[in-house]
Amino acid sequence: MSSNLIRVGIIGADTKASWAGASHIPALAAQPDFHLAGVATRHEESARGAAEAFGAERWFADPYALIGDPSIDLVTVAVKVPAHRELVLAALAANKAVYAESPLGATVAQTEEMAEAAGSLHTAIGLQGRLNPSVRRASEIIAEGRLGRLLSARVAATTFGNGPESVSAYEYFDKAASGAGFLTIAAGHVLDVVEAVLGDITEIDARTELLWPQVKLVDTGAMSVREVPDHLDAIAKTSSGAPVGVQILAGVPAPDAHFSLEVRGSEGWLKLTGDHPAGVQVGDLTLSSSVDFTAPDRPVATGAGPTAADIWTGASINVGEVYASLARDITNGTHHTPGFQHAAHNSRLIARVEQAARTGVRQ
Repeated sequence: MSSNLIRVGIIGADTKASWAGASHIPALAAQPDFHLAGVATRHEESARGAAEAFGAERWFADPYALIGDPSIDLVTVAVKVPAHRELVLAALAANKAVYAESPLGATVAQTEEMAEAAGSLHTAIGLQGRLNPSVRRASEIIAEGRLGRLLSARVAATTFGNGPESVSAYEYFDKAASGAGFLTIAAGHVLDVVEAVLGDITEIDARTELLWPQVKLVDTGAMSVREVPDHLDAIAKTSSGAPVGVQILAGVPAPDAHFSLEVRGSEGWLKLTGDHPAGVQVGDLTLSSSVDFTAPDRPVATGAGPTAADIWTGASINVGEVYASLARDITNGTHHTPGFQHAAHNSRLIARVEQAARTGVRQ
């Protein structure tokens, strides 16, 4: 094995939980810079099964044993948000590079604590949509001023989650204490793509709704109470000067899924579109424009992974771009990959959205 390989340990790589298998596993397999050195879950049977299914060198029934193992260079934390803090802080204390799913913490304070603890260590946050090749090319077009003075932007986004029906495994997304609700996930990803293309959001006025306060869990027949909003309308101002209107609809059937970001300037327009039911952060995006542009780079990973259901097809595309960026940083000693400081920025932005929705005052 090459000494230059980055040895990765994934916490949460359970074959019954589709996200790690659908995104992280094929994203790593597509890149020669990485080696899947270990997987960890909370139970021996599932950990052993994950190692066999994913081809991991070792398995751990104790995530902290994986973190402490000297054969692991990079720890990926792909578990529910309430468990992030302890695992991430332990990995940072062990002087490991860390890739954590977004949101990083259940609160702004938790996120800022982990960002501070990271210091100069290499980190990556799972706001992977901004690294999609089409998003990167759109950002370049804007930065080069090729659309002229930016006049307006409009975003329409959907997600299959947070609708009138769910399954018991996803019930925690509707609970306020989880920190993993509609705003922190769906809105967090959408607004991050907006900022990637148009620059930081400097002002935002937002309205949220709770359209489905009672949610039917179709696998059990039970009714669950939703504690978080499931709809967002926002008007924002960005550092590029473009005002942008945003609407995010939840509970949209897969055939009706759609994402579009259209930017108009005095000299032309561009549009990003996608149709992944899980949202802009999961699938690929298409760029079109009235100005000529070099085609976006090919994604480094395109596979769906061994445990992916149809709903997660293409989940490795953007995650693969995060790993590719992180590999360059680790190899070159740079810090270009959006990491925990960026996670704190996104967390504070969502807090501003929540505050604006509560008070009706632009934040």
